[in-house]
Amino acid sequence: MKYKIKHSTTYKYADFVSLCQNQARLTPKTNHKQICHSSYIEITPSTSYLREYTDYFDNKVTVFEIAKQHKKLTVTMVSEVELLVKQGSNLSSFDMPWKDARDLLAEPKTRDLLKVYEFVLPSQLTPLEKGIQDYVLESFTPEMNLIEGCTSLMARIFHDFHYDPGFTTISTPLSIVFAQKRGVCQDFAHFALACVRSIGLAGRYVSGYIETLPPEGEVKLEGADATHAWFAIYVPNYGWVDFDPTNNVLPTEQHITLAVGRDFSDVTPLKGVVFGGGSQVLDVAVDMLRLE
Repeated sequence: MKYKIKHSTTYKYADFVSLCQNQARLTPKTNHKQICHSSYIEITPSTSYLREYTDYFDNKVTVFEIAKQHKKLTVTMVSEVELLVKQGSNLSSFDMPWKDARDLLAEPKTRDLLKVYEFVLPSQLTPLEKGIQDYVLESFTPEMNLIEGCTSLMARIFHDFHYDPGFTTISTPLSIVFAQKRGVCQDFAHFALACVRSIGLAGRYVSGYIETLPPEGEVKLEGADATHAWFAIYVPNYGWVDFDPTNNVLPTEQHITLAVGRDFSDVTPLKGVVFGGGSQVLDVAVDMLRLE
């Protein structure tokens, strides 16, 4: 399956911006599940500085500066990505009791496990809140396997939490999300990560895209696709396995990975500083076009 992805972000400012400096994590990853065959970025107004680098989590970052007055900024990334074999096709032979995975990570004896261990630790957006460990242990019973436990946790978040795009912002504490059982995909991913980390497992945040299909007989609207977020669990001797609690599915042919990190703060698609501008209005549009 191949996709052409167009991700366009527009900021409109009430007053002139004299200078802006930004980081964009908008280039899809190439890994064992997908290949980013091409990508290019279009920025208006034109940049005075633009460079690319790879960050600590192996995400490609585009850094740019605009040193001219402007009241509107548009950043558009166009990429072509090919999805490879579905995850989990040979996963069953690598599954293990979750406590065995926890014990391996508790005393990492290889360089690979040591690097994974940082994903066991709480982060600013995934703190260990009161009651979280009790919640996750309902899925991770003593004899439960790692993948079975994550599948159970994913399903419970899907059924227990209500998708409410107007309830939270990125600064809403996880304690509020947990108490009210409401939020969006970012919140559900953060909650799942706080859960698995509370019992010594390694989880990482995944940002990306999910294809949305129109109702039967209707034409797909331009810009109707969406940025998305989910979580991944580390399975020793296998690697990372993705889980989407917003949709209660293991991401397969409709999920494109953009970036990974400890939480959203590591993978923010576009962030930076501006001088001037006053109030602003943000608009984001995403299109995923199947090429075959």
